Amino acid sequence: MSLLVLILALALEQLRPISNRNPLYLAFVRGANRLERNLNAGEYRNGVYAWLIAVLPLLLVAALGYWLLNMASVFLGLAWSVLLLYFTMGFRQFSHAFTGISKALQEEDLAAARELLADWTGQSTSELTPDEVARLAIEQGVLDSFRFVFATLFWFLVLAWVAGPAGAVLYRAASLLQQKWGGRDDLFGRFADGVLAVLDYLPVRLTAVGYAIMGNFEDAIYCWRTQADRWSHYSSGILLAAAGGALGVKLGEALHQDHTIKLRPEIGVGEPASADYLPSAVGLVWRTVLLWVAVVLLYSLGQWLA
Repeated sequence: MSLLVLILALALEQLRPISNRNPLYLAFVRGANRLERNLNAGEYRNGVYAWLIAVLPLLLVAALGYWLLNMASVFLGLAWSVLLLYFTMGFRQFSHAFTGISKALQEEDLAAARELLADWTGQSTSELTPDEVARLAIEQGVLDSFRFVFATLFWFLVLAWVAGPAGAVLYRAASLLQQKWGGRDDLFGRFADGVLAVLDYLPVRLTAVGYAIMGNFEDAIYCWRTQADRWSHYSSGILLAAAGGALGVKLGEALHQDHTIKLRPEIGVGEPASADYLPSAVGLVWRTVLLWVAVVLLYSLGQWLA
């Protein structure tokens, strides 16, 4: 059942990609902002209460809806799981940006490539060189593919047998709350940071292994072991190092931003990033998705034959 849900959700997302600015996401973000305004008194426990208020009702709706619909009809339970997995994934959100940036760079339209990258990442891109645009696009694509595809799929698969699509809902909500509340010095967002760190621990490493298997295994593992801790965020460093090694491309390094040179550690190995590597990066993500599908298929067959 999980395999069928996964395939149908991926197919639906390819046919009709959903924007991260859709009404459901925007409503959740507005609710998160309202909770922060009303509950943020500068204490850790306030962040815990706000997180639970934001997430627990969604998990209850996802799980209870699955149980009730599945009791009425297996097909209704299947449709519910496909629908919620579809709304929590976003493969096309980054692959579409990849395609646009790659096309603009191939046509030597640097202004268009910079604009597309700025819309995607929210960073200043007006001073980036073509190679820096390509490098930053690969980095953002690697991180977004993890957030919107691999981590979401991992938690969907872990909880699918007992709670249907609740795992995917849990991860997407936790990720959005960390983006809104986390990464700051105040205590309110510390719980959101901690929850996402726990949820990320296993899928980050499984995704990196997938990149290694579907790319240059030796270089990917070498970069992971020797370079990941250079990055400011270790989990992101694991993903970028493994992807850079698997692709044979150098990531990180300096960027021209905000009228200065932003120094960053070199990560990956091989040739400097360029527009030629953008299709390869998308291909690596797709191959890794297919690897996960194959693993789920083998597991399902094993369960069926046991």
